[in-house]
Amino acid sequence: MADLHIERRKRLAGLVAETGAEAALITRLVNVRYLTGLASSNAALLIRADGTALLATDARYAGTAAAVCPDLETVIDRGTARVLTQRAAAAGARLLAFEAHDLTVERHAELLAAGGERLVTIPFGRRVESLRMVKDEQEIALLRRACAITDEAFEAVLPLIRPGVTEREIAVGLERRMVDLGADEPAFASIVAAGPNGAVPHHRPGDRPLAEGDLLTMDFGARCGGYHADMTRTVAVGRVAGWQRDLYELVAAAQRAGVAAACPGTETKAVDAAARAVIDGAGHGADFPHGLGHGVGLEIHEAPLMGYDKTGRLMDRVPITIEPGVYLTGRGGVRIEDTLVVRADGPEILTKTTKDLLVV
Repeated sequence: MADLHIERRKRLAGLVAETGAEAALITRLVNVRYLTGLASSNAALLIRADGTALLATDARYAGTAAAVCPDLETVIDRGTARVLTQRAAAAGARLLAFEAHDLTVERHAELLAAGGERLVTIPFGRRVESLRMVKDEQEIALLRRACAITDEAFEAVLPLIRPGVTEREIAVGLERRMVDLGADEPAFASIVAAGPNGAVPHHRPGDRPLAEGDLLTMDFGARCGGYHADMTRTVAVGRVAGWQRDLYELVAAAQRAGVAAACPGTETKAVDAAARAVIDGAGHGADFPHGLGHGVGLEIHEAPLMGYDKTGRLMDRVPITIEPGVYLTGRGGVRIEDTLVVRADGPEILTKTTKDLLVV
């Protein structure tokens, strides 16, 4: 992917030039990875307006940096942001853009000290995150693989779902199977919520055993090549009551409406509204307390965000989740979620597990 990283840095250099700065200091580690391929716990990147770049990392990652991004000039120093700021100032930079949403006030003060009196800093905004939002086909292929592993793990864990098994046991089973199937690791801490716990959207799985008649919500995903899958399915344990089936069908209808609305050019709040209108119309608007979905990629939650108060428009090749839910305190809940890619000819659903109500 070296050529892709070079192209990404070239596009970002154009954005640096637009600010009037000689260079931009990239300190968010996920953004450094996107622009260089280097995954580490300590790195920074200086992108100059002329398109050249300088990477800094410490000795622990020197060999990895040489292997992953041999085309990049690299400086080995634990104080990555400091040394790059010094290099920029020494080369004559007078205006340095920086990621204000990442640096603390204390770290910014350190940069000012490192740059000397003549160096001025300006916020660079979330320009790298904006570039990351639209994925190339290699990124989508990694997401597709992560979602396939997620689907396989769900299928593999179904025989484990029975009365007496605990939420925690199911969560461990899902996560073990994802790794066994080739995931780097789980994309996030799995949510497994049975019975009344299903009314808590981000319930942490505990020792509650499943019981006959429970609804069981499982929200989980695999990470593959750094890219995150996200899927939620709700199943019935042993039997399903009428109110549970009605609730499931309502959420499924809302999910279909959200997926259908996810087209290039559509405002993100309009996608949310399409699904939310279905739930509102059934009198459960107050029971759907979160946004409809979010972007996925190198982070499990990234731009764009879809909610009634969010701004922005979808574009071609933007991976998102569509995940409406209805939560009834003391009774349980239903959430159904897919990861999909917005496409000009209709959404590409990456999580392919059935959305029919399964009774296991």
